[in-house]
Amino acid sequence: MPARVAASFRTLDAGLDAEVAVVVVSGSRTLTFGVPMTGPAWSTIKAPLAIAAIGHGGGAVSGLVRRALTASDNAAAEDLWTSLGTPTQAAAAVTAVLAQSGDTTTSVQSARIRTGFTAFGQTRWPLAAQARFARQLPCITGSASVIAAMREIEPGQQWGLAGTGTVAAKGGWGPDPDGKYLVRQIALVSDAAGTFGVALAARPRDGSFSSGTATLSALAQWVLANRAAFDGPTCQRSAAASSHRDTLHAQTPATSAIGTTP
Repeated sequence: MPARVAASFRTLDAGLDAEVAVVVVSGSRTLTFGVPMTGPAWSTIKAPLAIAAIGHGGGAVSGLVRRALTASDNAAAEDLWTSLGTPTQAAAAVTAVLAQSGDTTTSVQSARIRTGFTAFGQTRWPLAAQARFARQLPCITGSASVIAAMREIEPGQQWGLAGTGTVAAKGGWGPDPDGKYLVRQIALVSDAAGTFGVALAARPRDGSFSSGTATLSALAQWVLANRAAFDGPTCQRSAAASSHRDTLHAQTPATSAIGTTP
């Protein structure tokens, strides 16, 4: 990576009133900028949840998938979660989707650990794993309609990389117990110029959601301005993904009916 890219990030970071992090995965490279941070996945986890639900329910869940992704509809996401069985079964199904991207360490939260918030949204999903998932999205079984929906985010949520060209993105946000927001986004940037996955995160010092989204938009502009340093080849299906696909094919008869959402 050219030294000028890291230098330009330091310049950007110095002018932001927030703790920020950017992770880019391109080919075999993982590039990290900013301060290490962790926290709940919030609604970014709806992307793998949607893929898991499609794998279980097929076209019967298409409307729920679209609402959960384009509008970040929590009720739709809860219905997708419920369609996967018990909370333990649902968590295992979404964890299996993450494994298809090569992430064998993230475990999706099955229990509701904060009142008023979903169980799955409290999953601790590291930025590097998120960026890898985004980059591998096209190679994950059942992801095509999810990518399409992530390219059609509603105007009110088009901050960060969302709504930019052919970028497929999903944001997530929520307050910590003190009411200060963490704002996150995953995105697949893929076109004729190249492909990479990116994860963005911001904790604005004023704690507000609006400052967080504005900060992510500034980070997104920096990513796009430097994309020549990030573009790489398209994904290759991981061993975990191939194993998961083969297991599904072995367990599911070709003539099985599409499941329905309760």
